[in-house]
Amino acid sequence: MNWREALNALHTRGEAGVLVTVAAARGHTPREAGAKMLVTADQTWDSVGGGNLEATAVDRARALLATGATTPDLLTLRLTDRAANDHGRQCCGGEVTLLLEPMQAARAHVAVFGVGHVGLELARILSRLPLHLHLVDSRAAQLTPERLSVLSDAAATLHVHHSPIPEMTLHDLPAGTHLIVMTHDHAEDAALIDAALRRPEMGFVGLIGSAAKWTRFQAQLRDLGHPPAALARVTTPIGLPDLIRGPQRKHPAVIALAVAAQLLPLIQAAPALQTLPAPERTP
Repeated sequence: MNWREALNALHTRGEAGVLVTVAAARGHTPREAGAKMLVTADQTWDSVGGGNLEATAVDRARALLATGATTPDLLTLRLTDRAANDHGRQCCGGEVTLLLEPMQAARAHVAVFGVGHVGLELARILSRLPLHLHLVDSRAAQLTPERLSVLSDAAATLHVHHSPIPEMTLHDLPAGTHLIVMTHDHAEDAALIDAALRRPEMGFVGLIGSAAKWTRFQAQLRDLGHPPAALARVTTPIGLPDLIRGPQRKHPAVIALAVAAQLLPLIQAAPALQTLPAPERTP
């Protein structure tokens, strides 16, 4: 895999990397201007010259990744026996300036369980953002290409899951995924919330519905062994209250807008997802 293919793969996975380019090469140098390599926390692709030059570039790139840097950095190295080095002598006699560009950081994962009227409106809003958007429904008719054609200009990476048992799909989602539960069936909602609370490494857990619905759910969840601290992880009703007012407050687009606004700060904090452990399947 070359650096271009690796960069595309990182973008798909939402993984951070640093693109290192030889911006200028003067005198005798191992690579010409324009040579590139890609660096992640544990891998590299292609080369900008090897030796102390490349090892120093990798160290600097990984320091940028560790600090979450978003702005480019320049690094100039002299390739002479008098130049300071940490990784062995490199005496080509020239000088190289490297441009280090932090690339796409981790993108948030959001899963919408239930792609009904509100769910589809929420998907339309969220799909305009650079994130992973999972659409899950037990009804195949809600996930047809024709119905989802309104998402054709999505900036998000879409993952469509037709799942007769939606809570099983939850086990395939990465740690840190933000969950929005708004299916057509209260029994499905309850099963999803039960499964979500058994995944403490997940992100936001939001449930659509009334206070009366949540009162019933809490009784069921307590009977299933969930302590008060676990129940406190659930946000319900969902959506910023100040946006759900007036005569249009029950319109699907208004509810979707309020939920998206509530999620936005969490989506923007997506780089933290990189440090979370990978999910494990439960028996």
